[in-house]
Amino acid sequence: MNFGATILDADGLRLSKDEAAFFRESDPFGFILFARNISEPDQVYALCSEMRDAVGREAPITIDQEGGRVQRLRGPTWTEWAAPLDFIRAAGDDAERAMYLRHRHIAHELKALSIDSNCAPMVDLIVNHTHEFLRNRCYGNTPGDVATLGRAAANGLLDGGVLPVLKHIPGHGRTDLDSHFDLPRVDTELDELRETDFAPFRTLNDLPMGMTAHVVYSDIDDAPATLSPDTMALVRDDIGFDGLIMTDDIGMKALSGTVPQIAKGALAAGCDVILHCNAPLADRIACADAAGQMTQAAQTRAEAALAARRAPDDIDIAELTAELETLLSGRPYG
Repeated sequence: MNFGATILDADGLRLSKDEAAFFRESDPFGFILFARNISEPDQVYALCSEMRDAVGREAPITIDQEGGRVQRLRGPTWTEWAAPLDFIRAAGDDAERAMYLRHRHIAHELKALSIDSNCAPMVDLIVNHTHEFLRNRCYGNTPGDVATLGRAAANGLLDGGVLPVLKHIPGHGRTDLDSHFDLPRVDTELDELRETDFAPFRTLNDLPMGMTAHVVYSDIDDAPATLSPDTMALVRDDIGFDGLIMTDDIGMKALSGTVPQIAKGALAAGCDVILHCNAPLADRIACADAAGQMTQAAQTRAEAALAARRAPDDIDIAELTAELETLLSGRPYG
């Protein structure tokens, strides 16, 4: 039987009886954690165990641990990281190695909690009008440099036993609106997008998982990428991404319609799995019912993504940290 075509979250620090029963019935492909799910290491480990026990398998558990504003594990228990753009600028010519070390360190902290996926790297390009919610989360404004840094980040995660999630396909950087609250629109011509915004995703199209952008690309379609068959076909055929594609959270205000309508629309457009977060249990149940089980193509991609999980390589975390501090010449990275 195929996995449920959803990635879902929990309300608190432990699963409620109703959540456990729901997950057991709906069998979501995986789970995602937020700050409300995190207090201390033993609690996080226990919550991850409860999630996996509910579905009876080693389901992937992901998190947003980019650094800066977007990190769910915070100090003093876990490492506080500077926003990616600030960190990259501090590292200068050593940014590629520094990004690898940063993400290998992040993977080390995640795996200790049994979290085995991270919603990174984010290879959206900066332009003059990139919205502030996104700008310092980006890696730069040049496709080649951003792809290089994205590859370093992905390799650091993979070497630590954590699956990277490439985002936001096919590119969110040209937007001047926050898709948590509004639907952004990009009117740049397709040929230019292919040479710029789409290029880092093409370079990294071999990564196991990706996340969509809730963005309209008017030269392709009037629907946001998550709900656009034409845009999703471009992601598969032009960008060449054949990994598992999850939506960005369908509860974001960029998308309109009911939860079942959006879930069904995203799957019909070509997404493999629906991410639905920060919603009442009734909405999560409605999402899972609408999404149903993965198609066979999605199941094949899901199994390939899970097969990309590997045991962490052997590192000395103290040596890694010392090397990173040397690269930054004493400048703080958190």
